[in-house]
Amino acid sequence: MAFLQDPTVIVEWLRQLFLGWGLSPSLASLLLYVLGALALATGPLLWVIFLIWFERKAVARIQDRLGPNRVGPYGLLQPFADVLKLLTKEDIIPAKADKFLYWLAPILSLAGVLLLWPAVPLGKGIGGNVNVAVLYLVAVGTLSTFAILLAGWSANNKYALLGAFRTVAQMISYEVPIVLALLVPVLLARSMNLQDIVAAQDVWFVVAAPLAALIFFVASIAEVGRTPFDLLEAESEIIAGFHIEYSGMKFAMFFAGEFLHAFTTGVLGAVLFFGGWRGPGAESYPILGLLYLWIKAFLLYFVIVWIRGTFPRIRIDHLLNFSWKFLTPLALVALMVTAVLDKMLAPLGAWPRALALLVANGVIWLATQRWLRGVEKRLQPPMVAQPGEYPVAHYTPPEPQAAEGD
Repeated sequence: MAFLQDPTVIVEWLRQLFLGWGLSPSLASLLLYVLGALALATGPLLWVIFLIWFERKAVARIQDRLGPNRVGPYGLLQPFADVLKLLTKEDIIPAKADKFLYWLAPILSLAGVLLLWPAVPLGKGIGGNVNVAVLYLVAVGTLSTFAILLAGWSANNKYALLGAFRTVAQMISYEVPIVLALLVPVLLARSMNLQDIVAAQDVWFVVAAPLAALIFFVASIAEVGRTPFDLLEAESEIIAGFHIEYSGMKFAMFFAGEFLHAFTTGVLGAVLFFGGWRGPGAESYPILGLLYLWIKAFLLYFVIVWIRGTFPRIRIDHLLNFSWKFLTPLALVALMVTAVLDKMLAPLGAWPRALALLVANGVIWLATQRWLRGVEKRLQPPMVAQPGEYPVAHYTPPEPQAAEGD
């Protein structure tokens, strides 16, 4: 059971096995890289099967419904029935679509999510160790946005095109607060390597930077296109939006990519702000660290599901105003305050620094609430009476006029 303490022994065993088959060292290394990539891609894709069942069941309970309950015990086999149905559905391609881009869009949608995982540290010595991992996440995360834009443009459908236009407005807008929030853990850890960010969290960064964690979480939900920010596929307005012309397994790739992206948001949130794989015994047993990371990520994912089953969809102008007029200024203030205080408090220990930053975040939040109340008063219609007051003006009906000839 040595692999529980050092998972790399499995890699070394496979390397010796390949060398024993007569393969050259370079070819054996290449084969190991291929197997590692397949394992890293297959794990999340298999996990999506459970996520689909869990989310449908959880949202059903939130909305006082039953959810899947016919295929298998507790409906556990429902995702497999759905896959079989999608595999047997007719694959329709619009006559005037750009066929190459039409085929490429769902592949990019799923690949853009899977490519985030190589940078994620899954445990001590397990997973990614990229020195510019945060920059890599921002760059690769745009692939999903590009895929949705391609899907809406290539389908040659006005509703799909409107969904693509909303992609440009929504996802690019919410990239700004996400990047600003990502800079906060980079500042606190003094590194863009996610392994270093996890190692620096003797105190979880959510304690030192709760506002950055909240901004990252909310903006990431909008980036995924989940409720209440699902304007890209608003079926009540644009008939499913960007993927209206997709059917069969091409639609399933968009579907799987969305579910996996939501869980990946939970994974990244756990790594950046909740200590990642760190926990009791994780240093000695990396597999235990993987379990800790999965639990933290799943709890954050459950919050995303909870929000989806609770909140209604907001208007597109409210969505953009929320990003540009609230989240982005708040993220800028939090970033500047964190940068100044972290430099000043660097000689202190982890807990004093974290508590001082927590107090600063609390002050920023109280000031934000006071500012919002002031904005609300300025925008209040003048004819509305305040509690305990009479209206400013009263309506006086006109005097009746006598008709001609009376």
